[in-house]
Amino acid sequence: MPVIQVTMSVGRSVEQKRELVEVLTKESARILGTKEESIRILIYEVSKENWGNAGILGLDMK
Repeated sequence: MPVIQVTMSVGRSVEQKRELVEVLTKESARILGTKEESIRILIYEVSKENWGNAGILGLDMK
């Protein structure tokens, strides 16, 4: 059973996450040659105060 973990900043709509899960499931099943029912998608949302990039806290990025 493939498990795909997606970590992203908070702020995406339910509709966006729904589409992401649908597309990741379909394409992963196609590429891996498995049934869509066996694909699991886990979405982890991280607030901008809890991540950084290139030495800059997410809250401070523009």
